[in-house]
Amino acid sequence: MIKQTLRDIKKEATEKALAEAAFELALEHGLDGFVVEDIVQKAGYSRRTFANYFTCKEEAVAMGAVTVRNTNEYEELLTKIPENASLLDTLYQLIKMQLTSELIGRLRELSLLSRKFPALEPHYLRAIHLTQTGAQKTLLHLSNGKYDEVYTYLLINSVYGTVLPLIDGKLNVLLPGQTTSDDPSPETLTFDQFLETIYGYLRNGF
Repeated sequence: MIKQTLRDIKKEATEKALAEAAFELALEHGLDGFVVEDIVQKAGYSRRTFANYFTCKEEAVAMGAVTVRNTNEYEELLTKIPENASLLDTLYQLIKMQLTSELIGRLRELSLLSRKFPALEPHYLRAIHLTQTGAQKTLLHLSNGKYDEVYTYLLINSVYGTVLPLIDGKLNVLLPGQTTSDDPSPETLTFDQFLETIYGYLRNGF
């Protein structure tokens, strides 16, 4: 991974703080219940600083949903993937690391907000896209040119095309930390079963 400079780390911390504040305010008050001034006051920055990172509060809210507080543990886990692992197995581990119950939960909250406040929808879709492209870059880096790029993108898009209905709540899947009492339906899959189903199809060529 590319080593960040101190300036990059500070800029990232500022962006995350503003995005987190915006997302929390949206959950507490709805999109119409606060303004940019509330965001900067909550995060402890100026309105001018906000304008350096975001064009509007909707953009900040969406980015707050996909904000990762600490990437050190994630990067450490990536180093533990065996070098001889197939690209499919590498993607399987990558998705399990990236799609934590917290991230999926936040994206679900963002999805619900975007349905209630249409102005948020394009920013929600962009947040999903950024999550997907982040995985693409990581997988391309890990594959180190050993696999055809078309194959790499095909795998990524196949998985994320299935994950989106999970985030939207259209698939009956129990997230990590949830129990059958949350959804007693017999056809409900656990998150691990959901991933295994996806990868079963991919390994068998659909």
